Amino acid sequence: MNIGDLITVNDRMQSGYAYRLDAPAGADFDPGFHPVYSPRQMLEMGVFEGKYLNDCRDEFPAHWFTGARLSAHADPRLNHFGVKSRQPLSVWRRKGWIFGPDPRGWFQWYCRYYLGRRLPEIDAIQIKRWRGFARHAGQIRANCEPGNVFCRPRQRQALLQWSYDPFI
Repeated sequence: MNIGDLITVNDRMQSGYAYRLDAPAGADFDPGFHPVYSPRQMLEMGVFEGKYLNDCRDEFPAHWFTGARLSAHADPRLNHFGVKSRQPLSVWRRKGWIFGPDPRGWFQWYCRYYLGRRLPEIDAIQIKRWRGFARHAGQIRANCEPGNVFCRPRQRQALLQWSYDPFI
């Protein structure tokens, strides 16, 4: 995938949506956005109980799914920290966490942003949400002994799912 490529999406949640890649994959991020992991690394480590992007793999590079922990059904054991970590999409919608053309939420936005899609208004919203998520790292630092990765596993899993370092 290269700058200028048009990506057309046809999956269970979106049909006929298309976007153009405006930046090189994994580069030219907003100066205030510093994710720790790439989407591929996150999928390999275990996020969203293995139930994410299952029906839309054609949109993303095949190598992202090599070694990914995926399942047809949500399985908390597939998460890096082995804990339940997600809420139903209906909750996300009710709470207003779905923005713009990304019906699967923040991680779908991040995957598309990582590929090189740029939508300045949507990007600003999602990056602001990402920055706000740092509070969970602060809670781990304040409540856990350094190096104790078993302390607050749900918050650590959530940090991983937002591409923050859960091993702080």
